[in-house]
Amino acid sequence: QVQLVESGGGLVLAGGSLRLSCVASGSISSVSYMAWYRQAPGKQRELVASLTGGGSTSYPGSVKGRFTISRDNAKNTMYLQMNSLKSEDPAVYLCYARWGLRAYWGQGTQVTVSS
Repeated sequence: QVQLVESGGGLVLAGGSLRLSCVASGSISSVSYMAWYRQAPGKQRELVASLTGGGSTSYPGSVKGRFTISRDNAKNTMYLQMNSLKSEDPAVYLCYARWGLRAYWGQGTQVTVSS
């Protein structure tokens, strides 16, 4: 069993930046797919960034150019750099990682944007 623990959320002014971290309790060097999702109250969970084991990234149009996903295998950590935060970005942000057929979710970290 692997645990994923997010951190880095908080309150930021519109236009500001936050970097979210997701630390895994095990090695992420063999992770085949990792991603960040967000879920706002009353809305469906939304994929905001993904990173394959081969290094390919993908972003939806709503965050492309503002969010960047990355990983540091030595620290067993994945990151989500969020710049130019907007009023539509507040949500609980969750990390997701898959090792072959095994997949895990973090518990989420709250991001709030103040205008």
